[in-house]
Amino acid sequence: MTDQRGGFADESCVLPEGPWTHRFVGANGSRFHVVEAGTGPMVLLLHGFPEYWYAWHEMLPAVADAGFRAVAVDLRGYGASDKPPRGYDGYTLAADVAGLIRALGERSATVVGTGAGGLIGWTAASFHPTLVRRLVVLGAPHPLRLRAAIFADPRGQFTSATATLKFQLPRYEHVLTRDGAAEVEDILRRWGGPRWVDGPDFADYARCCRVAMQIPQAAFCAMEGYRWAFRSVLRLHGYRFVKLMQKPLVTPTLQLHGALDRASLPRTAQGSGRYVTAPYEWRLLDDVGHFPHVEARDVVLGEILRWAKS
Repeated sequence: MTDQRGGFADESCVLPEGPWTHRFVGANGSRFHVVEAGTGPMVLLLHGFPEYWYAWHEMLPAVADAGFRAVAVDLRGYGASDKPPRGYDGYTLAADVAGLIRALGERSATVVGTGAGGLIGWTAASFHPTLVRRLVVLGAPHPLRLRAAIFADPRGQFTSATATLKFQLPRYEHVLTRDGAAEVEDILRRWGGPRWVDGPDFADYARCCRVAMQIPQAAFCAMEGYRWAFRSVLRLHGYRFVKLMQKPLVTPTLQLHGALDRASLPRTAQGSGRYVTAPYEWRLLDDVGHFPHVEARDVVLGEILRWAKS
């Protein structure tokens, strides 16, 4: 149920029926909406911005059919998960992932994150290495690579980050939800590869993301993660975060990146392997933008399964 002028949607809009089960799980002091399919070793799927768990709706049953327990989560502040006013810092978001793995009864999981979810994946693997068995990152440089490139590459990554710099403006969430959250579709269109954007699936996917962003407080919460990332640069806890993230990852890591990604440039992402001492692989995906999980689903699925099984 939505008002296309913007501002209202019911959480039931993110609970469609399908070959999966919807559950609510308490972890790290909040209640999370998770969507599950299959049994076996757990693969935990973290969506990006401006998405929600539905980013994985085609991947979820396919991962389950391959012999895994596939779990897609609405991140803190998104979809049908809790939307507290605080907790969008890197420390808390990483602790959410650790708490979810434990709350779901697992000792460890393969974590797959895309976009903003990929940044959380990097952080969770760094801060909670015993819980992240393997890591797959899509469209997300290591957080320290991204931070460095924004300052060191003014014509490249800094220019690409100007869209997220707007998110620092007070009450920008009202811009995001105006006109039925038309800005959400604009962001998907700008960041996606042309083959996907001009293809038959884009309009429906954009509509779903627009509706989900109109759930009360979802847009504000989505902005808060970006606001912390920029504000923390000048604060002590941001300095501590950088120091902690400098510790090399001991989690085997697969990094997939779209060659046409205009949100996180391939040249920004490419140096991320220097932060991994475990087995590490990099793959650039031709004709793909910032959303490889929906733009090149079959390729990404094959890579996730290969990495989870190896």
